[in-house]
Amino acid sequence: MNRKKTISLTALAAALVLTAAVKNGALAEPSRANTHASTGTEAATAAGIFESHGDVGAVLHPGSLEYDAAKRSYTIAGSGENMWFASDAFQFVWKKMSGDVTLTADIAFLGKGVNEHRKAVLMIRQSLDADSAYADAALHGSGLTSLQYREEKGAATQEIQANISAPKRLRIEKRGAYFSMWLAEETGDFHLASGSTRIALKEPFYVGIGVCSHDKDVVEKAVFSNVELKAA
Repeated sequence: MNRKKTISLTALAAALVLTAAVKNGALAEPSRANTHASTGTEAATAAGIFESHGDVGAVLHPGSLEYDAAKRSYTIAGSGENMWFASDAFQFVWKKMSGDVTLTADIAFLGKGVNEHRKAVLMIRQSLDADSAYADAALHGSGLTSLQYREEKGAATQEIQANISAPKRLRIEKRGAYFSMWLAEETGDFHLASGSTRIALKEPFYVGIGVCSHDKDVVEKAVFSNVELKAA
């Protein structure tokens, strides 16, 4: 009989401890998990159709992203000395993808700019390393537009310049291992504006938009609107 009373009292004590713990918030772990989930959703919303953003390479001034959900436009501020030779420095807004991809956007720089070779790009990139292999459709502040690419990690950047200056709309396409740039003028009709270059990227890779000021002491801004990202 005494043993049964002891067991009952122990169970009662455990129940009282559990009740006190709930009241004091000691078992609030599920709430914290929900907070993390909410934060992740907010971050995704802030990046629109992309997953995240950040600076690639060494930049003196951190870049930023402003996403206007109503206009579905992305205002990117980026610093960085260059996107050339064997390494890059710029602000990149990205999404991980696989397979064939098409990325299209209207691009407009904000302000007069300091260096005519500030760049706003549509990019497909192997990694977030500064010397990663990549291909991009790059619009320069001067209006020069080119397909830039680094065939393998640490290699020198190369380019194919287009004969269209300051196009209304830009597109980069990945078909298998081949990358090409397409441009549209006021009519809206796209034309192939470069030869194709072959870069063997492993899946998944990064697809996105970015800005480089081409001056490590400066931050430049560009607006990307009517952005379309399609996977074949």
